[in-house]
Amino acid sequence: MSYSTDPRAARSREAILVAARGLLASEGPGAVTHQRVSQEAGVGRATVYRHWPRSEQLLLDVMEGADLPLFKDPESPVRPWLRRQLRQLADEVLPPAVAALSLAMMQSAIWDAELARRRDESNATIRTRIHEAIRMAVAAHELETDADPADLVSLLVGPIVYRTAMQRDAVPDSLIDRLLDSIGTWRG
Repeated sequence: MSYSTDPRAARSREAILVAARGLLASEGPGAVTHQRVSQEAGVGRATVYRHWPRSEQLLLDVMEGADLPLFKDPESPVRPWLRRQLRQLADEVLPPAVAALSLAMMQSAIWDAELARRRDESNATIRTRIHEAIRMAVAAHELETDADPADLVSLLVGPIVYRTAMQRDAVPDSLIDRLLDSIGTWRG
């Protein structure tokens, strides 16, 4: 029986994914490591590495079945809601394991077409959700902006990723406020 049709391999793979999804939901992306997942799934670490040699592959497979929680279902008033979403993003990307994984995924996507496809899907989801929130704020006259919609995600999310992943520093609330101010004039 080949490895790919071995029912034991299929069972261990599913147990690993269930454990990784649980860790992602309860503790965030930083908890999805080979070691933690193997402990939670009750399999050897080598088994996790056999299925997913790189951490970013495992996290992407886990996230593919999960709905991205950030920037979902905007609320009015939009600015405090958006501020909370940016704060959550900053807090989730700061742990060294998550920052390292983020950078590794960005690099791997340069050469790996599948990782690039998944990255692009994730980016499209975030972009669509942020654009929806901004449209909502503009329609409610909470925000006046002439920012190019293509720049919105870069203006809001880019500095947070740079500060946490590249500079290895926490994002203060004052920076989040400056990012929000950079996209237009908020009322209310």
